[in-house]
Amino acid sequence: MTTSTTAAPSARAEATTPAAGSHQVRVWDILVRTFHWTLVGAIAIAFLTEDELLGLHVWVGYLALGLVAIRVLWGVIGTRHARFTDFVRGPHQVMAYLKDVLVRRAPRYLGHNPAGGAMILALLVAIVATGLTGISLDSAGAFGGEALEEVHEFFAYLTLTLVITHVGGVLLSSLLHRENLIKSMITGYKRRAG
Repeated sequence: MTTSTTAAPSARAEATTPAAGSHQVRVWDILVRTFHWTLVGAIAIAFLTEDELLGLHVWVGYLALGLVAIRVLWGVIGTRHARFTDFVRGPHQVMAYLKDVLVRRAPRYLGHNPAGGAMILALLVAIVATGLTGISLDSAGAFGGEALEEVHEFFAYLTLTLVITHVGGVLLSSLLHRENLIKSMITGYKRRAG
């Protein structure tokens, strides 16, 4: 049986309590939303500038690494739904959730669902691996060799694959639960638990 995280209020409940009579509750704080959309931009720019504008490509790589560092810190000390303890689940819970998705019985989560939590971790790791191999490649200069470039490109394309899968999961979850999750990552608000 899968349980949702829509129940128990946290010590930071005041940050997620809607106005009286409102059907909306703030879930995503400004740091999470700013991180998300800035990272989207950085990854897009990195892919568009990989050959032609190498200086910009390197700069947005450093930006992406800095953003991930901030997000990891916020995942420890941030608001309720930003914390890793709110959405990181074990493999059995992730698989159970995915099975529920297949039969269209997946419960709605106010924060990230178990599959979304696993995707966040995978994306963070892939972005760090891409950035670190990029730094190594940039530092090595002409001596970096094709092997290091291949590793960097592998992680870059892994990141892109994860991003595409993430967007697909967001769209699927939006359809299953009849809510616009993209809009919620812009406004910070989601429909209150039923």
